[in-house]
Amino acid sequence: MLVLTRKSNQSIMIGDDIEVSVLAIIGEKVRVGIQAPRDVPVFRKEVYLEIQDERRAAIGTEESQGELDAALRELGEPPASA
Repeated sequence: MLVLTRKSNQSIMIGDDIEVSVLAIIGEKVRVGIQAPRDVPVFRKEVYLEIQDERRAAIGTEESQGELDAALRELGEPPASA
């Protein structure tokens, strides 16, 4: 992990397209601004982890549905999605 010290109104660059700026420091809180291309998703970590959990759950549901459909085909019955 790279650790940098920045003061209010200073920035760091990530590659050529992403700028992270320290907008304000109020007590123990730091207000950060991020400029990035629209095609680069930017999330707070807790939101990112929640999205990943939802994606894993959706994939698990799709896999379960596929297994159910295969079992029904073996029994000669039409899949539930039909």
